[in-house]
Amino acid sequence: MSSQKMKAWVFYEPEVMKLEEVDVPQIEDDEVLIKVKACGICGSDVAYYWGDSPLETPDGKGPLILGHEFSGEVVEVGKIPAQKKLLKAGDRVTVNPVQYCNACEVCYRGQVNLCENKAVLGVSANGAFAEYVAANYQHVYKLSDNVSYSAGAFVEPLANAVYGVKNLDVGLGNRVVVFGPGPIGLSIATLAKKRGAGEVILAGTRDYRLEVGKNMGVDRVYNLNEEQSPYYTSDFKEEIGRLTEGKMADRVIVVTGSKKAMQMALEVSGRRSIIVYFGLPGEKDLLEVPALQTIFWDKTIRFSWLASFTWVEAIQAVDSGLVDVNKLITHHFSLESLMEGLLVAKEKRGNPLRVMIDID
Repeated sequence: MSSQKMKAWVFYEPEVMKLEEVDVPQIEDDEVLIKVKACGICGSDVAYYWGDSPLETPDGKGPLILGHEFSGEVVEVGKIPAQKKLLKAGDRVTVNPVQYCNACEVCYRGQVNLCENKAVLGVSANGAFAEYVAANYQHVYKLSDNVSYSAGAFVEPLANAVYGVKNLDVGLGNRVVVFGPGPIGLSIATLAKKRGAGEVILAGTRDYRLEVGKNMGVDRVYNLNEEQSPYYTSDFKEEIGRLTEGKMADRVIVVTGSKKAMQMALEVSGRRSIIVYFGLPGEKDLLEVPALQTIFWDKTIRFSWLASFTWVEAIQAVDSGLVDVNKLITHHFSLESLMEGLLVAKEKRGNPLRVMIDID
């Protein structure tokens, strides 16, 4: 299909992205060609477009096709996966955009999320805001027929959420605090509850997202910003202390880049607690750890980056209905209307969670 053309949004520089006719990718022996059916708009896509974050290309710039949360249908299979009979035309699939090399020392150690040779579709290599995308077969996962393409496109953020919850190491009956009720934070809150948390507390700054959390089984919600909110608290630390009679939370995960939330996680966590930092702060943001109190209470601080060997579990969570991702997909746009979708995601128009681009 390499001689054919396709529609694709090509990003050149901040606020310069054009819908163009480009060549359909020509696949290598270890790749498959996928007809994209759905692609979610991640917060990083918004950051790339408005220049708040550089790409991972050699110079941090375009031209590049963005879009890394996607699903689709296999239309062409390279020689290697064809010989192994792993994939065939017509397969419904989702793709891990972090195409790690599987051959460096880091990958051999099982630290594939940290591979320095990786190509990331939509970030350092052409992605899925297009009609077709090429992907290495080792990072392509089949979807069952009962999983929609939109839900299949949400597997990527959910795989990251699964990794975050694994790092959180939720125990039976634990009191868990989740900062940041975006799509991934809501997924993490749901998974923590399913893993046996006794109480899940969700903290954020927008009521509509907190209410989605309540609808998905979160026990308590708090708005830390809007004084008119029925969920508002002026002192979250004091509130957690009151609820726990001073014991504080057993597990805390910060699914936001807010420095204030990152600092507050240290304040609301208790003895032998585990704190996981998941969201991305600013490049120059610093965290102040109260060293002596943290040592006295024997806390563990962890960080969670990408999704290390969690894709099968994420697909199973969607397939089984363990996480109802349809509650997290709030808006749909066509490929031609991508720019409108980006504005909705950036400006929170119409109370969005995940904005989905339908491509077919």
